[in-house]
Amino acid sequence: MNENNTTQTQEIIEQSQEIIQKLDINFFPQVQSWLNQLYLSKYGDFFDTLYFDIPLGNIITAFFSFFFFLLLRKLFATLVIKFLQPLTTMTKNSYDERILLALKGPLTFVFILIGVRLFFALLFWETPFINNIISSMIAFNLFWAMYELINALRGIVYHFTSRINPELSYEVGNFILTIFKGIVLIIGLASILEVWGINVGGLIAGLGIGGLAFALAAKDTAANLFGSIALLLDKSIRIGEWIKIGEVEGTVEDIGMRTTKIRSFGKSLITLPNQLIANSPIENFSRRGVRRIKMTLGVTYATNSQQMQQIIIDIKEMLKAHPSIAQKETMLVNFTTFGDSSLNIFIYTFANTANWAGYMNIKEDINLKIMKIIEDNKSNFAFPSQSLYVESLPTSTNN
Repeated sequence: MNENNTTQTQEIIEQSQEIIQKLDINFFPQVQSWLNQLYLSKYGDFFDTLYFDIPLGNIITAFFSFFFFLLLRKLFATLVIKFLQPLTTMTKNSYDERILLALKGPLTFVFILIGVRLFFALLFWETPFINNIISSMIAFNLFWAMYELINALRGIVYHFTSRINPELSYEVGNFILTIFKGIVLIIGLASILEVWGINVGGLIAGLGIGGLAFALAAKDTAANLFGSIALLLDKSIRIGEWIKIGEVEGTVEDIGMRTTKIRSFGKSLITLPNQLIANSPIENFSRRGVRRIKMTLGVTYATNSQQMQQIIIDIKEMLKAHPSIAQKETMLVNFTTFGDSSLNIFIYTFANTANWAGYMNIKEDINLKIMKIIEDNKSNFAFPSQSLYVESLPTSTNN
């Protein structure tokens, strides 16, 4: 991280601290002023009793204030859901509703921040350690809000990528969103480290000493990153497509910056490094316009030549007239071999769909029509059998 980035990080921390100061400005002095009046009243002898060098009134008010803001947090969440969210449905776009739901968590967390801040202030525990914890919570909340806003506005990113590349708008959009989220997480972590006095710029610069070791450790990560870029640029796979890579076969669920997730047909989730996918042969079944039908039928040896010839003609005519058979692809129907127990007919054609369910329906219809053709031609399907011919029987002798 260079000097400019370190300066920007420090500015973010300062801005976050200004925000929290605006939230509770003069809040603690007002509460403490009310407590001071309580100590001067006729109940002062009871409330100004010291426990661990802290007046009892401050202790009671500290816990009461903390739980009071927890209650306000729940009331605010209820208000957002029951009152504000229905108002967002009256607008033409859905982004206001998404933003409201995305910011509900960070906004309700603000009440916890105020409660914690007031709790420690009333107990006079405003030590550097406590202040760092509160500042870290502030930084966490700010970057949490940014992270949720990125999720809420992802539709804008998808719309932008669809204008550049409609075919890969979802995949490229996810890639861009991952980069944005990564930047927010890195800056957020750097901001929290800066709160605790850790010089992030110096820490990154110090890595130069072990730069070689760091480069070797990050080699696979960099290879996977470039692998994901290669997959997107080559358009070799897309989310939702049915693919096979080596022994892995299933549907693509997500293409990330480092890995790709594939849902197998057994419903298990398989995660593959993008480097491996980019360097492996990919069989993409979803890119096929047709799907092969290949089978060998066996009819009985009782079938004569005229029947066989008519069966072949009928099957060819049926396939040529079938609306779900790809007529421009190879189509073969031939009497090929004399099997051990059957006369074999080879059928080779293509269904004009790549969808698995649609393919199975077409194949079922073809099979039923072939059965009807065999029946109409007074023939039967053969099954494995053997015939034994006995030339002569031994002559029985009477003793």
